[in-house]
Amino acid sequence: MKKRWISLYVENEVGVLAKISGLFSGKSYNLTSLTVGTTEDPTMSRMTISVESDDATFEQIRKQLNRCVEVIEVIDFTNSRIHRKEILYIKVKDCDEKAKTEVFRIAQVFNLAIVDYGKNEILLECLQTETRDDEIIQYFSEYFKKIEVVRGGSVAIKGVSVEEK
Repeated sequence: MKKRWISLYVENEVGVLAKISGLFSGKSYNLTSLTVGTTEDPTMSRMTISVESDDATFEQIRKQLNRCVEVIEVIDFTNSRIHRKEILYIKVKDCDEKAKTEVFRIAQVFNLAIVDYGKNEILLECLQTETRDDEIIQYFSEYFKKIEVVRGGSVAIKGVSVEEK
């Protein structure tokens, strides 16, 4: 089993997300990340999907996605050089002055943006890889008693080929 990344261009219509996610759940494939957004063409959306699977299962997933009428293109990122990021918000709650100073120090070290600040809370924003976000969450969980975490799924795009540089 290994983590696989796939990107889909799909028709930007009501019900397409439900149909694609239903395909995965109907076959008992577990998605580890799913992100959807519009593209430069308002009639299309792009899905970035992460799944853990073996080679045979992943090939089955690709074939089933290619059969969906709403799917315009399937791009397998598994063996490609890609750029991938996810957004993460961490709210540190019940901060005293000492804790706030520590949060600011950690934010600087990890290159986190402080996007909101209150009397007893600080909200941080992070744009990193999924693995790096896991590490940051673990770090904050160990050092602060009360945190709230919200993260979005990863988005990914193939890197520029050597010929295009």
